Amino acid sequence: MERKNRPLDGIVVLDLGQVYQGPYATFLMAKAGATVIKIEPPDGEPVRQREAVSKGAGVPFALLNGHKRCITLDLKTESGRDVLVRLAARADVLLENYAPGVMDRLGVGWAVLHAINPRLIYASGSGYGLSGPDRNKLAMDVTVQAASGMMSVTGFEEGPPVKAGPAVVDFLSGIHLYAGVVTALYERHFTGEGRLVEVAMQETVYPSLASNLSFYYDFGQIPPRTGNQHGGRSAAPYNVYPVKDGYLAIIGVKDSHWSGLLEAMGRQDLAADPRFATKLERVRHIDETDEVVTAWLAGLTRDEACALLDRHNVPHAPVRDLVEVTHDRHLHERGFLEWIDHPQYGRIAVADSPLRIHGADRLPAAASARLGEHTDAVMRDVLGADDEQLARWRSDGAFGPAAPRRPAGRD
Repeated sequence: MERKNRPLDGIVVLDLGQVYQGPYATFLMAKAGATVIKIEPPDGEPVRQREAVSKGAGVPFALLNGHKRCITLDLKTESGRDVLVRLAARADVLLENYAPGVMDRLGVGWAVLHAINPRLIYASGSGYGLSGPDRNKLAMDVTVQAASGMMSVTGFEEGPPVKAGPAVVDFLSGIHLYAGVVTALYERHFTGEGRLVEVAMQETVYPSLASNLSFYYDFGQIPPRTGNQHGGRSAAPYNVYPVKDGYLAIIGVKDSHWSGLLEAMGRQDLAADPRFATKLERVRHIDETDEVVTAWLAGLTRDEACALLDRHNVPHAPVRDLVEVTHDRHLHERGFLEWIDHPQYGRIAVADSPLRIHGADRLPAAASARLGEHTDAVMRDVLGADDEQLARWRSDGAFGPAAPRRPAGRD
């Protein structure tokens, strides 16, 4: 069979991921050409279940699960576990982000599946890892933000710790899961052997705190919350400033940025001011630096300020809301965002993979499948099951009580 022009063409992935971490890793694999079989419990994974709350609450499922073949398996039944083992014997990758030990207790963990299929890459995502004293702590994005130190440096100095707006830990660790799987696949090309790959959410956060940690090593103190200023107190200007119709982020890490900003402001006279003459002095006088910028921006609109800063090569960006970003012309013209008419969620913008492999064929946007939509097809195509075998698995509860049973128009 001729190989398709996509990097992971021919790779079969069993996706037992849930919420964001696991599903994002396998979304990247699907977009790179892998055949991803999404395995959900009979009532669906947690994000799919949110649709019961509102249509919009279910949209994140659509963003992460296009191009996946969706099946249901009840791994609490012997028959369901039997089907999973059969699939794993033919797969290249199995990815899960259950709590540590869940798959082992079910009898379908790494040791069992590796013995059946030595080429299998088994990827495990968890909050704190498969070892260590915190192994069994329950973990969600917000709790790992707290435990990792991220929350301690987010917010303003006079206020309480604040979580990041987006689910940064889930997606940061999902990217690492993808990287771990692809790294292991590369090694398998030479050794023929699979690996157990694990990613702990907490550990993916620590390197992102580099700027904040510099404060600790400079002063031997707990890094403070700095609002929108630089976390390491080593760059100025570096803040979010008000304009007449919104806010603008400006950063100046080089002397050339400051020179350009002085020209944009028409304040070349400040070049000789000892408070602002060097990067070190601007940081020492960070509040006065911010006051100069704030005073200049007070009389400008967002577009007016951006035009001036563009002209003088000063790093900046308007603070845009999510409606603006969803309709961003740049992202749509590059093909990263694409409008689709989803059968469940209506007209929505879905994202492509940020990984662009030039010369490889691009997969256009696709709607996510309904719960269990491909169960029968996968059993036939991958396992060669006939009607009798399907009926036996179904009667044994492999796919759920009556899998999949759903009212018209709903999962």
